[in-house]
Amino acid sequence: MDRRGALRALPKAELHQHIDGAVRPATAVELAGEAGIALPTLDEARRRLVAPPRCRDQAELLTYFDLPLALLQTAAALTRVTAELVEDLAAEQVTYAELRWAPRLHLERGLGVEEVVEAVTGGVEMAAGRLGHVAPRIGLIVTAMRSHPPGANVRLAEVAAAFGAPVVGFDLAGPEAAYPAPPHAAAFRAAEAGGLGLTAHAGEVPGPERIGEAVDLGVRRIAHGGTTADDPAMIELVRARDITLDLCPTSNVQAGIVPDLASHPLARLHRSGVSVTISTDDRTVSDTTLTDELARTAEALDLADAELADIALNAFRRAFAPSDGIGPLRATAERAWADWLEGGGA
Repeated sequence: MDRRGALRALPKAELHQHIDGAVRPATAVELAGEAGIALPTLDEARRRLVAPPRCRDQAELLTYFDLPLALLQTAAALTRVTAELVEDLAAEQVTYAELRWAPRLHLERGLGVEEVVEAVTGGVEMAAGRLGHVAPRIGLIVTAMRSHPPGANVRLAEVAAAFGAPVVGFDLAGPEAAYPAPPHAAAFRAAEAGGLGLTAHAGEVPGPERIGEAVDLGVRRIAHGGTTADDPAMIELVRARDITLDLCPTSNVQAGIVPDLASHPLARLHRSGVSVTISTDDRTVSDTTLTDELARTAEALDLADAELADIALNAFRRAFAPSDGIGPLRATAERAWADWLEGGGA
């Protein structure tokens, strides 16, 4: 078995995956027909869903979410797309995943925030029913948008915290350059009071300032965060606070953060003692899988097999899931990756 095939067969965890960035193109065509949106062919769906290998900036990359957000405005659509995403994860041996989405972006056709959360939870349950014992364990991360009113995000955090399992975390996302994080601190305090794990998107624009803002929110993880590598003081801060960077190399290239995979700071950060994981960010928008991300990143950055295994297993260690739920999955993954290393890895 080649390296990619071996990596596909190994148990994996993904901590940074957006539901709206993972709509299957064929599903998009069907949902568009139901919603009266012009999307006549699969090729047209791919053109509007899959971003180019490199965009001008983060703002251009975000335009590839316009179509999926237009399609995901009903409970049925949210449930279906979530279930299909879970099935796609299971197909490549992802045994634990945290899926995130912004409920307030799905209210255009009359849904309430609670109904949106229920619809996504329904998709997780639907996939579990279809897959049986091979279904991955799923945690949900409710995402607030930087561009939304701070008061509305406080209410969102309260709803997320009150919902219970499988909601495990609270996030902040959106255009960093235009919308700083500090106005949303109260939402993070509400989520924290409700027992949710805290994460925030940062580091998709130049400079380490947004990383510092995320740290000040009290996060345990930062979604992306690659610009941490640009500032030794920020590296030390993230390392001292034991904050994990959930890195998505292909997406980072698309957003123009780095020119190519070989320039990505993941290896430097890992070797400097920063906790990092590898995720896809958006399977469809970035035209990737977790297996692809692990294989491509390892090759581009010349990661040793032991380094790759450590990073892959770190996603199990840093999950927001309760320890009694993630523990057995982590133990199984550790044995499988150890066997892979003992067998010579690649």
